[in-house]
Amino acid sequence: MNIEIKGIRRVSATATVALTAGAVIAGGAFASQAQAAAAPKPPTIVAKGGYVMNNGTGKSLFSKAADTRRSTGSTTKIMTARVVLATKGLNLDSKVTIQKAYSDYIVSKGASSARLIVGDKVTVRQLLYGLMLPSGCDAAYALADKFGSGSTRAARVKSFIGKMNSTAKTLGLKNTHFDSFDGIGNGSNYSTPKDLTKIASSAMKYSTFRSVVKTKSTKQKVTTKSGGYRYMSWTNTNKLLGTYSGAIGVKTGSGPSAKYCLVFAATRKGKTVIGTVLTATSESTRTADAKKLMDYGFKK
Repeated sequence: MNIEIKGIRRVSATATVALTAGAVIAGGAFASQAQAAAAPKPPTIVAKGGYVMNNGTGKSLFSKAADTRRSTGSTTKIMTARVVLATKGLNLDSKVTIQKAYSDYIVSKGASSARLIVGDKVTVRQLLYGLMLPSGCDAAYALADKFGSGSTRAARVKSFIGKMNSTAKTLGLKNTHFDSFDGIGNGSNYSTPKDLTKIASSAMKYSTFRSVVKTKSTKQKVTTKSGGYRYMSWTNTNKLLGTYSGAIGVKTGSGPSAKYCLVFAATRKGKTVIGTVLTATSESTRTADAKKLMDYGFKK
């Protein structure tokens, strides 16, 4: 016997499926909206170019004119160090005698200096500290002279710059070219935020490089011309060290056309982000831009 109960209406199977499907679609839409709301907003930076990537995966996290060629200033010295560290049979404790040509170069260019003294014998390791912390162009010259090949200083320097360019090609960089060992170029010393970040990432694979660029200051004992010794004190120009949680490097740069540049890296909770800002308006804006980009990178 069929009994119809008032107030109760049967819902067909088709209607039930339709209702369920609608609920799933609505739920998915709400989830997508929630994810969009949770996604961090890309920062606005002052620098004309910027790039950040996950150093572990190589994934791009932020780009602003990341493939536009620009002058790089002393961030060039990252490649200088990279070439030295890739030398087969490298002896970091071998000594280099400081030549008058290195100090004359500093004076003629009005360049940043590690204050190396003619006649002192300085190890390759110490020259790397002098290169990367106070951004010594004299240290860069000494390294180029030491690690280039040729019978004259000019030939050795040319050879070394050639190694910088061949390394860039090996790394697959199509928008990078060097005409100097220190960033004081002759019009064709350039790179991009993306390329410089890749150079730095490559350099960070060397433990010596990582140790040097994370050092805030150092006091190094060097041998004098007379056989005695003196101490050289160098302070890192990278203000992120000690002011940004997890900062581990990398290098500052500046110049008339480069303006203010910074290649940076930091590690938090096992994640390392690495990036570059080029052509910032001041030291303070390049630092602020870098902090914004690292904050963003860690949220991504």
